[in-house]
Amino acid sequence: MPNYLEAARQVYDEAAANPQQGLCCTTTPVWQLPELKVPSKMLEMNYGCGSTVNPRDLSNNPTVLYVGVGGGMELLQFSYFCRRPGAVIGVDPVARMLAVCAENLQEAERQNQWFSSDFVTLKEGDALSLPVADASIDVAAQNCLFNIFKAEELKIALSEMYRVLKPHGRLVLSDPVSDSFMPESLQQDDRLRALCLSGAMPLQQYIDFMTSVGFGTVEVRAKRPYRVLAPGQYDTEELVFIESVEICAIKDPMPEDGPCVFTGKHAIYYGTENFFDDGKGHTLLHNQPLAVCDKTAGALQALGRNDIYVTESTYFYDGGGCC
Repeated sequence: MPNYLEAARQVYDEAAANPQQGLCCTTTPVWQLPELKVPSKMLEMNYGCGSTVNPRDLSNNPTVLYVGVGGGMELLQFSYFCRRPGAVIGVDPVARMLAVCAENLQEAERQNQWFSSDFVTLKEGDALSLPVADASIDVAAQNCLFNIFKAEELKIALSEMYRVLKPHGRLVLSDPVSDSFMPESLQQDDRLRALCLSGAMPLQQYIDFMTSVGFGTVEVRAKRPYRVLAPGQYDTEELVFIESVEICAIKDPMPEDGPCVFTGKHAIYYGTENFFDDGKGHTLLHNQPLAVCDKTAGALQALGRNDIYVTESTYFYDGGGCC
């Protein structure tokens, strides 16, 4: 195991023994749901930078895999939508984190009449070699974990998620990204990487990693300000601005002309007809915005028409797109 991953395990072993509110990320639960009570210790151990829980991914009682369990908050939130024994699998390499998570789930069972701790199965394991069968998972998720990995390990971790997903299954993730220059000294700082700071890569590079392992559709669902690494406080001569993203990568077949990546672009037809059909399966109704993938947006712009407006990326996509 690379030294930087061993350092990350030590950081989170310490965090399991002594919960550190705000260790690396947000400490506010994203979802407030009827009859859902999140134990205070789960909130203190919410070591994530966003949310991977979205109701539109969780229809039809899916089997969910969550890697990097933390205090168990997202395991509990997933269970809210998947109320059956073994519906949610939590995997973590840190034995102490798994033990504390199990205690937190027992407390959650006391506070929530609808919840049973047997809804969740906890397994000791590694994101680089998941203890899960091929094509057995509907929704796989990780929150503020994969940004810790360097390129070689990141590709393995994404490939493992792809392996365990069923066809058309979804990988939902939240991670820091940065289009600022990240100094090499920060990238090589094992603790800063473990704290979800110096491993942040450009968003497009992260998307390229996902499509390179086979994901045919990628949705950028949200992008928000996250952290600033300032000169004088960190080993950098320029300010480094970091954002957090929420992304869904879908195990769709790879299109012949490349993946469909949605970054929140929209196309609007404002010509004299009731609609515009590009002959490739995309119909634009008059003055009705249609979410389009970046590939389709480029093709529409290449037509050179003066009656189609294509927006820039908003980095917010909520479904209903062109593909």
